[in-house]
Amino acid sequence: MLILVKKVLFTITLNSTLFLVLIIGIQNSNNRTRVKLLIGETINLPISFIVGMSFISGSISGSLLTNNFNNKKVD
Repeated sequence: MLILVKKVLFTITLNSTLFLVLIIGIQNSNNRTRVKLLIGETINLPISFIVGMSFISGSISGSLLTNNFNNKKVD
């Protein structure tokens, strides 16, 4: 149980740090585009923000998915 808490805490800390670096890094980004969703479109967002958030969300979902599989007990 303690190992699971450590892994989740590490994941949250790492991805929060990546998010802060992403926000600081896109301050002077001029290339903006809209993201087309099923319902509509978003506001103009920097391309680096879209790519960075895709990477961070994939990192979070991947780490939580592997944590879930590693904790199953096989009898």
